[in-house]
Amino acid sequence: MDEDIKKQIIETIETHKKMTAEFQESGIETVAAISQAIIRSLEQNGTVYLCGNGGSAADAQHIAGEFVGRFKRERKALPAVALSTDTSVITCIANDYSYEKVFSRQVEALVREGDILWAFSTSGTSANVIAAAESAKNKGACVIAFTGRINSKLEQIADICFCAEDESTARSQEIHQLAYHIICDLVECRFTKS
Repeated sequence: MDEDIKKQIIETIETHKKMTAEFQESGIETVAAISQAIIRSLEQNGTVYLCGNGGSAADAQHIAGEFVGRFKRERKALPAVALSTDTSVITCIANDYSYEKVFSRQVEALVREGDILWAFSTSGTSANVIAAAESAKNKGACVIAFTGRINSKLEQIADICFCAEDESTARSQEIHQLAYHIICDLVECRFTKS
């Protein structure tokens, strides 16, 4: 095996291990708080709306699938909508307004007081995600943020922020996935109890 390739692989794994250890050290309470906020909203007939761009859009869709379908257990379907999936709505808004409004316009149409907006932006500065978060706050929704940079604009808007800080978007997203799988499990546990 080429030593440079081996070194690159090991460095990536070591960074992941370091970030996982940081999550274990300082992120557990945040993940618990996010789970509790989602459970409270769902128990009061709220809906979880999710948004993000690129890989974060895929994360949003992944979570919506886990809630509406199931994660590991049989239970009732939980209301969750990824705002990145309706191409007709997205392209209409982007064309008639701007790409910056593709999520906030949907928030304006759909989100109610007591709902959750779960916003993903590893930079914490994505204009369309920030616009959605601001709109959701104005409507009385709880804003959950997943970021990769501390003290970002999105973090400042959010009610609860989970930050997996790293210069690499990929490394942040790997920890995001671990965190949101834990959240999906905790939420699902609540709704499978009799």
